[in-house]
Amino acid sequence: MAIAATISLSLPPQTRRFSATPFRSTSSLHFNSLRRSFSLANPSFRVSAASMSIGTPEKISTTSFLDRRECGFLHFVKYHGLGNDFILVDNRDSTEPRIKPEQAVKLCDRNFGVGADGVIFAMPGIKGTDYTMRIFNSDGSEPEMCGNGVRCFARFIAELENLQGKHSFTVHTGAGLIVPEIQDDGKVKVDMGEPILKASDVPTKLPANKDQSVVKSDLIVDGVVWNVTCVSMGNPHCVTFGTKGSQNLIVDELNLASIGPKFEHHEMFPARTNTEFVEVFSRSHLKMRVWERGAGATLACGTGACAVVVAAVLEGRAGRSCTVDLPGGPLGIEWREEDNHVYMTGPAEVVFYGSVPL
Repeated sequence: MAIAATISLSLPPQTRRFSATPFRSTSSLHFNSLRRSFSLANPSFRVSAASMSIGTPEKISTTSFLDRRECGFLHFVKYHGLGNDFILVDNRDSTEPRIKPEQAVKLCDRNFGVGADGVIFAMPGIKGTDYTMRIFNSDGSEPEMCGNGVRCFARFIAELENLQGKHSFTVHTGAGLIVPEIQDDGKVKVDMGEPILKASDVPTKLPANKDQSVVKSDLIVDGVVWNVTCVSMGNPHCVTFGTKGSQNLIVDELNLASIGPKFEHHEMFPARTNTEFVEVFSRSHLKMRVWERGAGATLACGTGACAVVVAAVLEGRAGRSCTVDLPGGPLGIEWREEDNHVYMTGPAEVVFYGSVPL
């Protein structure tokens, strides 16, 4: 469907205008006479749609769109990886992000902005890498890395550089070197590097109970004892398969909005933490739900899926190659014994193209 609309929002404090161009269309219906206006209680924001059309659009030149450099405008492409969605910005001409964290918060707002789990900047490479990736979460915080985000980043770079077929490149992140590889089928395979297991490096204040690691350790949350394993994939993760003495966790029964923040802000995690709740179907099939640090409940978390497989291996619950089901769909995760690296394979898709004045 092609939907043409204008959204005015404060970024900040003046009224701004936002326009979005969908990536593709499958409908031939037309509604040319639809006219609506909306007034909201928030005086810094209004939505108006003078006309809206749903139909087959003229061919969109993505190359010309991405080449736009009008002064004062932020051009972006929205991508998602299994529903974990991001606003991608071409920032290759500067080592400083084009917008501030507080602007990212407004853009990510799902009611008053574009709507996303974060804003990702494609920046010049440093330390010999091809590119640098930085992210602002929807709350304005900056994580070290994001697994689903790096797959979206790889597809974005391929579009910017007009790359066809199988390609790989090096990306500098806050978690270190990441190497995504676009596959022939369009999925992205990412070498996520080695998991960090030393408790002080995750970081967690929980005492190490297996070498220098925290594996199936007790963590009291809201008066309940949970068994947790702590893993860093460049960002901290607390992985749990259930409460102490319980049988297999049924993740769909969790009140994630209630329990998630209590893990994230627990005193045992000085940098806060991402938390994965895991259900085991077999030694090669796991299911997880995630509460992300700085983003809350999301449909997918790539680093979280990697941490889940590492934790499952450490606890003896699964083998080194697993399918991990997330609310947004499955990811393939492999923790290779020969190089100790974790590899993640999954999709990344364009949602739409847009522009917003700065």
